[in-house]
Order: sequence, then C-alpha cells, then structure tokens
Amino acid sequence: MPKLEYSDLLKWFNQGEKPSKNWKIGTEHEKFVFYTNNFKRVSYLGASGISELLNALAIKNNWVKIIENNNTIGLKDDTGASISLEPGGQLELSGTPLENLHQTCKETGQHLKIMKEVMSGLGLSMVGVGYDPKWSRSDISFMPKGRYEIMKNYMPKVGQLGLDMMLRTCTIQVNLDFSSEKDMVEKFQISMALQSVATALFANSPFIEGKPSGYLSSRAMVWTDTDPYRTGVPEIVFDSNFGYESWLNYVLEVPMYFVYRDGKYIDVAGNSFVDFMEGKLKGFEGQYPTIKDWEDHITVAFPEVRLKQYLEMRGADGGPWNIICALPALWVGLLYDSQSQSDALSLAKPLMDANILEEGRVSAATFALNGKIGNVSIDKLASDMLDISRDGLKRRNKIDARGLDESQFLDPLFYILDNKQTGAEKLLQKFNGSWNKNIDKIFIENSF
Repeated sequence: MPKLEYSDLLKWFNQGEKPSKNWKIGTEHEKFVFYTNNFKRVSYLGASGISELLNALAIKNNWVKIIENNNTIGLKDDTGASISLEPGGQLELSGTPLENLHQTCKETGQHLKIMKEVMSGLGLSMVGVGYDPKWSRSDISFMPKGRYEIMKNYMPKVGQLGLDMMLRTCTIQVNLDFSSEKDMVEKFQISMALQSVATALFANSPFIEGKPSGYLSSRAMVWTDTDPYRTGVPEIVFDSNFGYESWLNYVLEVPMYFVYRDGKYIDVAGNSFVDFMEGKLKGFEGQYPTIKDWEDHITVAFPEVRLKQYLEMRGADGGPWNIICALPALWVGLLYDSQSQSDALSLAKPLMDANILEEGRVSAATFALNGKIGNVSIDKLASDMLDISRDGLKRRNKIDARGLDESQFLDPLFYILDNKQTGAEKLLQKFNGSWNKNIDKIFIENSF
C-alpha cells in the first residue's frame, strides 16, 4: 500500500464537495435508556441489558449487527442509517442522508416508534435530555467498546469533565453538505459563530445528580472542561485564509487516541498523527497510516462544529421527540438557501472571534437565551436566526402531502422564543412546582 501523503488528506476533503442539487441532511439523536421499574441506567449485560435490546432491535427491524469482541455494539441497514452505542449506554440513531426535512422527521418518528415497541417488552424506556438528570459517574457502567476504554483512561489527564461527557451527555446533531471550499468556509464560519445560539435554544439539561446544576445546559458546560486540545472554537476557523489546508493542520495536531488493527483498538493516546505519517509513531515504527486511520482520527476532534466530508453541528442538547426535527430545520434553513446563507453571514460576522465565542459558550450554557455573545443578547440573535432560517425553508419550497413546507419544523423553537422559556427552564419550573423536587418525575413525564 502506498504511503499516505499530505496531498491525499487534502484530496479527501475535496471529495466531500457536492453540487447543491445533491445535498443531503443527516440527522443524529441520542437518548438515555433506563429501566422503568427503578429509573436506573441500563448496563450492557444481564436481563433487558443493552446487548439484549440491540439484538431485539436487529430482529424487529432487520438491521445488521456490528460486532466487536463477540459483543453487539451497534446496528446498521443498507440505507446508510445506523444505531451506535455511546460510552454509557446512550443509543444514537444516525439517520439516512435524506433530501428534505419531511423525510427526516418521518424517519425519526419511525425509529422512535420501533424503539418504544421493543423497549416496552423489555421493561425499558428512554428520555431525551442533554445531561443525565440523576445518576453519578459511579452509577453508570462503560460499554464494551475498545475505543471507549482508551478514552476512559486518557480523559482524566486532560480535563476534569471528560468522563462526564462520555457517560452523562446526549445531543442532537445534523450533518450538512457543501459545494466547494469557499462554500465550506462560509458555512463553517457561520455555524461556528452561531453555534452557541443553538445551544441556548436547545438548552435542556439543568440537573446533575437530582438537583439543579446552576446551568441550563449542563451538557454544554461539560464540553468547556473536557480536553482543550480537541474541543471548543479553533481560532483558525476565522482566519482570512481558512480552508481545507488549515483545518487539516489543526486536525493533525489533535492528539491521537488509538490505532485500529485486526479488530482491536491499540492505545496510542496523546501521540501525534504527524509522527504516524512519518513512520515514527511509538509502537508502530516504520509503519504508515491508511486513509481509514485518517478517517478514524478525524472523529476524535470534538470542536463545536466539525468538518469531515460534511459539516457537523454539535452544539445542541438532546431533547424530547417534538424538538428533534427542529435542529436540522434550523441549520438547513440557514445554510441550504443562498439568500439565507448570505443573511446568516451578515448576522454572524460581528461574532467571529474565538475569544468572544468561548465566553459565549459559557454564557449560553449558564443562561441560555438570557446570555450574551460579545455584547449581543442571545435572544436577539436567536430571533434573527430563526427568521432567516424560516425564510430559507420557505424558499426551498419542499412541500409535504398536507401542503406544508419545511418551516413547520421550526415551530417548537418559535414557541420557546415567544414564551421566553427553554426546555431547561420548563423542567426547573416543574421540579420546583408539581414535582416537589423529586427528579424521578422526569423519567415518568418526559420519557419517550
């Protein structure tokens, strides 16, 4: 096999480019799984464990099992969709790349319906929030995936909250395409600058271990102290010459976690991928990475927006069924219509400073819509952002059988903005009111 060259990695990004007519929407959403009799998180083995659940889902939906060391660690189908297993037993649906939001929402509904059917037979249920509302690290068992074992050992060396990120967080993400390097740069800069606005709109994790945490997005706050070498807002994104090459150089500097060989994850945490490309990686001297090694490595960079062969929006808390479709709707409306993208760029430009945005991350995590990015209130940014997105979705003019366009999927976000109450604030209101400070109520009233 020929040695992997720097130019090969640049070409890999180029290969992600697609004409606008071929752009797709890939939505991912994670849920916490719990036993309905005691609300505890579900371990891998044992009766009604994650293993049994995945095997039952495989039979129900005719999905193919993904096996590692004789353990079922995920499922996939022939459309590009998959169910993956997060470190603490959270389940993530990575949906099929689809053409419009009507298809996305239909897929989400079908998936959740099947999940509910299978789970109910096992005495399980799931809840959509951004951070585990009750259980501590010690209450949650790690899933048997080799990469998670390596991350578990490495995380405490580089931040205080990396294990919490792994075990106790859930998110909704959307993956979007670009047509050229210029288009990628513009989309990347807009979405990075406005990502904390999405964090605020989707804030839905105000509890840690049964009590209010002091944050409206505890998930977002965890990401501020996970690993400074691979998270947050990379300064390079707003450089005048930002492009594939500068992003490539950033990812090359991100410390490695592992090398995957012969079905096993080998711990090389903290080492340099550049050394690997030069045949100098400790334990792999004289060996060179493959393009698959590169694809694995790029998944261990965790900034607020991530470029692979598409762009990933990573700023939102997990949430209830009715808000899952709102996340892709928000970003599709901004970035899949040329006029909206231009308007979004104008909105985002004054915010394009890494220091301002890092402060904005903390403000959004703490105060949500009542926070600030720089000297601009997040609720004002959210209002402008939603208006731009709605106009973009209307111009896309993707109509369903009822004659409705995609802007309908923004309704939950307009409701949040109009009522000045995020999901997190609604949960706190219940906690201090009808729940009588009993966090167990969240598993009863907010389960899927």
